[in-house]
This record gives sequence, C-alpha cells and structure tokens, in this order.
Amino acid sequence: MAIKICADVFDPYVEIQDYQNENPGNSGAVGASSIFIGTMRDFNEGDAVKGMTLEYYPGMTEKQLAKIIAEAQQQWPVIDTLVVHRVGDILPGHAIVLVAVWTSHRGDAFDACRFIIDALKSKAPFWKKELLTSEDERWVVANTDGYNRG
Repeated sequence: MAIKICADVFDPYVEIQDYQNENPGNSGAVGASSIFIGTMRDFNEGDAVKGMTLEYYPGMTEKQLAKIIAEAQQQWPVIDTLVVHRVGDILPGHAIVLVAVWTSHRGDAFDACRFIIDALKSKAPFWKKELLTSEDERWVVANTDGYNRG
C-alpha cells in the first residue's frame, strides 16, 4: 500500500509503472487491476473554471486515506493499492487523483477501487477553491456522487 500527496504535476501512468516496478513481489497473485484517474475539468456547476487550489490537512489526510484503504481491504481481498493525490494549484486537464487497486479477480478490483475513490471524495480532508474565468473564486462545498444523471 502506498499513499502519496504531491504539489507537483504527476503522470498517473508513470506512477503506476514505477510503483509496480518497485513492488514486484505480488505480481504472480494479481489477476486484475482497477485504476481510476480523476482530472480537473474546465467547468463546474455551469461555470467555466480556469484553475483550482486544493488544500489538505497534512498528517490527518494520509491517516484518513490509510483508514479508507484498510476498510476496502476488510471488504475485498485486495493485494495492493496506490493512491496519489495532488494539492496546490491545479489547471484543467491535470491529474488530481489516482487510485490503483490490484486483486486476483476483476469484480473485487472494480468494487474496491470504486469504494476507495468514493470514500476519499466524501471523507478525506481536502478542500477545493475554484478560480472562475470571471476572476471570481469559490470554495467547492460538496463533491458530486460520481454518477452522471444527464
């Protein structure tokens, strides 16, 4: 299991490859990988957004993420996980979050990955302030539930 909070732009695919290269021990047991990558959109709540500042509570955020992963490991036979999350100033198109889950079977991988990202979005202490193209700023008070209801 690895949790990484970073202020710099990251490439989620490089993060996954590096992590797998550094942790080859479970590769024979892994039969499925589920990966979620969240990127910043240039719109929210009907407004154009040109940037975002993402803040967190150092120490507490990592502790909460570890707790979320432990909950997933209690519900599914998770072999390994990687969570990478950006903080600081973020631009549209940049990766914000990566959740990777490795299990023996695809259903467990999908379910555990979805659980982790949904819990992260609702329980981890992160705060987002959007910079709108109108130059106004606003704090995001609630995350979406992850479903597009069209």
